[in-house]
Amino acid sequence: MRRRALLVAVAVLALVVLASTAGWGPWDDEPRPPPGQAVVERVVDGDTVVVRMRGGSESVRLIGVDTPETVKPDTPVQCYGPEASAHLHGLLPEGTRVRVARDAEPRDHFGRLLLYLWRADDDRFVNLAIIRGGFGRPLSIAPNVAHERQFAEAADQARRDGRGLWSRCGGG
Repeated sequence: MRRRALLVAVAVLALVVLASTAGWGPWDDEPRPPPGQAVVERVVDGDTVVVRMRGGSESVRLIGVDTPETVKPDTPVQCYGPEASAHLHGLLPEGTRVRVARDAEPRDHFGRLLLYLWRADDDRFVNLAIIRGGFGRPLSIAPNVAHERQFAEAADQARRDGRGLWSRCGGG
C-alpha cells in the first residue's frame, strides 16, 4: 500500500511539473491562457488568422465561413475582400485572447488548423459575426458542419438585409 501511495505521489508530481513547463515556451513571461484558448498574433485575410497556442504559432482557417480573397497567390483581389479582411482585423486585433473549438476534422489540406473562435472577453462568436455582417458566405465542408444551420440562417438574414457583399458584389 505504501509503495502504491508513493507511485501515485510521483505520478502527480510528474504531471504538475509537465503542466507547468508545457505550452508557451518563449512566451513564459505572459500569462498562459487556459486550455482551449489562444492569442491572436495576426490576421491573414478575412477567414484566416495566426494564433499563439501550445507553445507555438498556428495558422487557423475559420470553419464554416468563406470570405472574398485578398492574398491568394495568382488570384486577383475579389469584391469585398479588403472589407472582409479589415472587419476581421477589427474583430481580432493582435493580442486578442480567443476561445477555440475544433470540429470533426482538425486540419485542412494546407495543414491549417480548422477552428471556431470566440473572443474571450465578450464571447462573440467570430465565425458567425463574419457571416452576420455580410463579410463572408457559409462554407460547409463535411464533416465539419456543427454550426452549418446557424451560419446558413445568418447568411439568409444578411442577404435579405443587403448587408456587406450581398449588396455590393452582385448579390454575393
